[in-house]
Amino acid sequence: MFFSKSFGYALRGILYIALLQDEQRKIQIDEIAQKLSVPRHFLGKIMQGVVKAGLLQSTKGPYGGFSMNETTLTTPLIKLVEITDGLDQFNICVLQLRNCNAVNPCPLHQEMEGIKTKLLLMFNQTTIVDLLNDNKKVFIKSLATQ
Repeated sequence: MFFSKSFGYALRGILYIALLQDEQRKIQIDEIAQKLSVPRHFLGKIMQGVVKAGLLQSTKGPYGGFSMNETTLTTPLIKLVEITDGLDQFNICVLQLRNCNAVNPCPLHQEMEGIKTKLLLMFNQTTIVDLLNDNKKVFIKSLATQ
């Protein structure tokens, strides 16, 4: 159970847009991709999924781009996991065994159940705003680190 590049790119993209919210402008995909050092087309596809799910707004055209809406900052991270990776990973065996459960556990079942429970709790309780850092320059640089 690891999170995909899609999840990481989506979260980093949203955080970048959130950091620039006080500039009152739309943030274009080219800027986000360049600043975060991620592939533009892949990021664009991911961000459109985020828009479709209602976490961001998008405007087309030369002055278009992405912006936050009234729920962006208060969205729990679990919503982003659901959009990008789905929640099935919290219900499947890490060894990919079909019959793994509490009655018929795999060797890692008990340990992983505790980890999954803690992760779910953290993703449900942590929102986008909880991840923002006051030092914008340092934070943006950390988002671009691969």
